[in-house]
Amino acid sequence: MLRSSTAFFFFFFFFCLPRRLKSSPRGVKDTGRRRSLFRDSVALLERAGHAPPSPPSSRWRDVRAESPRGGQVARVAPRAPREAWPEAARAWGRFRFRGRPVPLPLPASPCSGPVPARAGPGMAPRLQLEKAAWRWTETVPPEAVTQEHIEAAYRIGLEPCQRGACRRNCRGNPNCLVGIGEHVWLGEINENNFHNIDDPNFERRKKNAFVGLTNLGATCYVNTFLQMWFLNLELRQALYLCPVARPEYVTAESKDYEPQTICEHLQYLFALLQNSKRRYIDPSGFVKALGLDTGQQQDAQEFSKLFMSLLEDTLSSQKNPDVCDIVQKQFCGEYAYVTVCNQCGRESKLISKFYELELNIQGHKQLSDCITEFLKEEKLEGDNRYFCETCQSKQNATRRIRLLSLPCTLNLQLMRFVFDRQTGHKKKLNAYIEFSELLDLEPFMEDKASVFVYELSAILIHRGVSAYSGHYIAHVKDPQTGEWYRFNDEEIEKMEGRKLQLGAEEELEPSKSQSRRPKCGKGIYRSRNAYMLVYRLQSREKSLAVEIPAFLQELVEHDNSRFEEWCQEMAEMRKQSVARGLVKHEEVKELYQKLPAEAGCPYDFVSLEWLQQWLDESTPPKAIDNTACLCSHGKLHPDKIPTVKRVSEDVADYFYKRYGGGPRLTGKALCKDCVVERCRVLRLKNRLSEDYKAVCNLLKAVVRGSDGFWVGKSSLRSWRQLALEQLDDSDEEAEPSNGKMNGDAKEREEPSVEKREEEELKFNEDIVCPHGNLCILENERRVVCREAWEKLQRYFRNAPEFPSGRDSCLQCKILEREGEENEALHKMMANEQKASLPHLFQDKSRPCLSTWPEEVGELYVVSRFFVEEWRKFVRRPTRCSPVSSVGNRELLCPHGGLMFTVASMTKEDSKLVALIWPDEWEKIRKLFVVDHAIRVIRREAPEESAERLLYMTEPELCLDCREGLLYQQQRDLREYTQATIYVRKVVDDKKVMKEAAPELNVSSSEAEEEREEARAEGEHDPDFNQANSNAKRQKVSHPNSVVCQKQGIRRSTRHRRIRGEKALLVSANQTLKDLKIQIMHAFSVAPFDQNLSIDGTVLSDDVATLGSLGVTPESVVLLKADEPIVDYAAIDDVMQVCIPEEGFKGTGLLGH
Repeated sequence: MLRSSTAFFFFFFFFCLPRRLKSSPRGVKDTGRRRSLFRDSVALLERAGHAPPSPPSSRWRDVRAESPRGGQVARVAPRAPREAWPEAARAWGRFRFRGRPVPLPLPASPCSGPVPARAGPGMAPRLQLEKAAWRWTETVPPEAVTQEHIEAAYRIGLEPCQRGACRRNCRGNPNCLVGIGEHVWLGEINENNFHNIDDPNFERRKKNAFVGLTNLGATCYVNTFLQMWFLNLELRQALYLCPVARPEYVTAESKDYEPQTICEHLQYLFALLQNSKRRYIDPSGFVKALGLDTGQQQDAQEFSKLFMSLLEDTLSSQKNPDVCDIVQKQFCGEYAYVTVCNQCGRESKLISKFYELELNIQGHKQLSDCITEFLKEEKLEGDNRYFCETCQSKQNATRRIRLLSLPCTLNLQLMRFVFDRQTGHKKKLNAYIEFSELLDLEPFMEDKASVFVYELSAILIHRGVSAYSGHYIAHVKDPQTGEWYRFNDEEIEKMEGRKLQLGAEEELEPSKSQSRRPKCGKGIYRSRNAYMLVYRLQSREKSLAVEIPAFLQELVEHDNSRFEEWCQEMAEMRKQSVARGLVKHEEVKELYQKLPAEAGCPYDFVSLEWLQQWLDESTPPKAIDNTACLCSHGKLHPDKIPTVKRVSEDVADYFYKRYGGGPRLTGKALCKDCVVERCRVLRLKNRLSEDYKAVCNLLKAVVRGSDGFWVGKSSLRSWRQLALEQLDDSDEEAEPSNGKMNGDAKEREEPSVEKREEEELKFNEDIVCPHGNLCILENERRVVCREAWEKLQRYFRNAPEFPSGRDSCLQCKILEREGEENEALHKMMANEQKASLPHLFQDKSRPCLSTWPEEVGELYVVSRFFVEEWRKFVRRPTRCSPVSSVGNRELLCPHGGLMFTVASMTKEDSKLVALIWPDEWEKIRKLFVVDHAIRVIRREAPEESAERLLYMTEPELCLDCREGLLYQQQRDLREYTQATIYVRKVVDDKKVMKEAAPELNVSSSEAEEEREEARAEGEHDPDFNQANSNAKRQKVSHPNSVVCQKQGIRRSTRHRRIRGEKALLVSANQTLKDLKIQIMHAFSVAPFDQNLSIDGTVLSDDVATLGSLGVTPESVVLLKADEPIVDYAAIDDVMQVCIPEEGFKGTGLLGH
């Protein structure tokens, strides 16, 4: 043997392990498998605390353990717990040292520490500790349990884990206080972890930055125009000069001032954009004043036109010329529609104003081409000829647009959203348009004397592939600095340098690869998302300095002061949270060192969940709640050890004093009763396998004489399972009465009656009769020897005991004889009645009103319920009660009249009545008690009557009660609860036709079901079976009848389910929308994709009830599903298209 443990490890890793891999029975030779086994071995050794090969100077200690081969020395880490040794030992045991297994270091005493010696290497550590905690039960009987064993069961002696030794908390070790959340407090302190409040300075406006606008849902198109108009200095100055409508609010208390008009809202909003300290402001006041729907995205171009018109009308009443004409000066230009007659050359002009030029971009790539098309000449020919006043007739002519004057700010609307004639909806044109930074319009002007050079000042972008959805952003140039900014609601980005940069907003679908963007020259840009270009007339004058009026500046300062107060409040809250966190940090840091309970010192058990809450910085701890850890004796349940931790009594005193709660679980809370009971159960479980083999051998022996016991065969077959269940039940009786685990209530359902009866049936109770004696059925029990019974009685102490010499129950014998006599009597009655009424029983040769024999003058009527109950008795006389009376009273009304017409008896009421031949009626009167005779009489009709025969009933029909019955039937069809309907999913019209005629589409399985039902109805009846067999047989018919019914074919009256059909429970008062939701859960078809119909009628009103739509019980609803749309953007488009487009109807833009 090796004397040095270091040499042993070197020898093991470099010689034994490769040799073991080479001699693997599976022939493992691949390098990956060898590396995997090697890593597993090293990991197990290191996790168990054993040393890999290391220099002699390492701090490892030698542990000597005795084995059958003598003492062996293993090197173990100085702080490795003893319960971790066997894990490394099992890792050693995977290999052999020169043909011999490596000895394992094991603890000497079974109570010195839980050691899972038999636990497999793949078992979880928690299960290993669980097994080890009760290992002593193998040698200690329940009556010999001591305090040492109780502490072993509660794992008091386990060594606490050291920080860094285990990655997460050991749930099976109550002394492991690592990984419960302490790392947050014991590591480096980050004060940001003590609060969840963002830095208020993040909401502060940066120096020389613009202020953003909040997107209220779908108001990004409004924000882009507001930012563009704000950077129009002339417009902003004019709005500041606009007086307020009620100046008393301004002069008195400006802090209570609220804008009243659109101009006041706009000037207040511009003042905040100019001098606010906030990073972004809320435009909800302005949007609310316009009456815009914040959740509905509107046409941005239409909004621009309507708002400019509204602003012009509002400012036109101002007396200041710099204010009233600002919209016209900045945005208004003139062009003329010039029409020239081709016959006489007369030229007519129609001058019109414009605020923007709408340019068609379809088929063009450059902005100049779009302008050229806008001004191109149009020929008026054919039906579109022009009426010339000089010629006084319609003549061919030409028409074109001439630009007369241009505004300072030129808005060019690119018509990206056009109407698609094929789909009938709007669509977006995503073609690239090239435009330049400088735009010279002199070649397009009528008067070329002036200079018309414009420079680009703003671009409005619509990002998205659809005309019904997307996002609006704006690129605007600062007129004072010449720098470009991207305005995206709250986010504002300054572009590098002074050049426009169109970035990610040019990508329509970022998830898909886009074609390469065309290269542009200097001062040239291309965009596929720009829908509006704003050009300003180039000027050498300096930018206008816009000053805020005093009253607006006061309002802005008031808002800034409120913002500063909010910042201070948030900063103070952050400061308080940090202070509380630091105090908590000191508390945790101090208490965590005292938290482990020292050996031999008083201790408490505290809920692990509460300790984790105490260490959680985000939630303040509540009162300690240990109720979920109690057993039925009010002490700590042994199974709840994974949910608690053992702490020192001093720390527990501090916890209960500060946080309260309870009950306290001290060292006296260890439940001896639970430990003793668990010991008994475990020992019985361990002995159960041996007893099972012994009982099986004893059952083979023959028992002679009366020295035996009766045991139920069913109990013998499952006695081991019953014993295990009984042991588990007795083990679970100590569960806490509140039924909670980790604070969550256990869901306990009330068992059904059948389940409760099965649970109450215990061992050997299957041979106990209702009188408590031995049952009379000898084939359900057998005799076992005394030795086998004694072994069984160890597990079932309260089992009924019946010696083999005891007689069976006398009362049961008497009842058995009486039952046999009654069964013989019933069989005799059934045979007699079946012989008297064979055709009625077999449902053959039944009367039919359409083919009534002439020699038969009348028929009789009985209740269908009587016929069905009588047939059941004849088929199974030993199981069903005999029928004694016909009971036709239910077919009559309170006045004694008949409730059914002759025609309804053969149609809708055929399920309620049955027709009887006269000779059958005479036999029925002799066999049964008849309360009322109901006849159907046929007479020849008078010559003047259109009908040849007349049918009358006796008693006569009661018309009033008949109408009441029909009304009640219709009411039942429309007022029902929890009725069954069938939803059938169809794919095409062909399948619908098949379903309309199910007799053409009966599968073999359905036919087999019908045959099974027919066999069940004709059971034990050779005549019926013969009639339905394939053998040819002479038809037996009534001697006085000609029957038109098919012989041997009986259709089932139940609904025949087919593939693709599901049954749903519905009520008449639920709406069609509710039914669609049920169908969605059953068929995974969205409600808007469902097309429902019943009997050819389409069901479309979602708010209508099922009763009003004619959906009756047992009806079949056809479901045809639309094909799902995979493109989610297209789904949004479909939803938007379905909504009627109302634009800005009802808003302030239209004067409402």
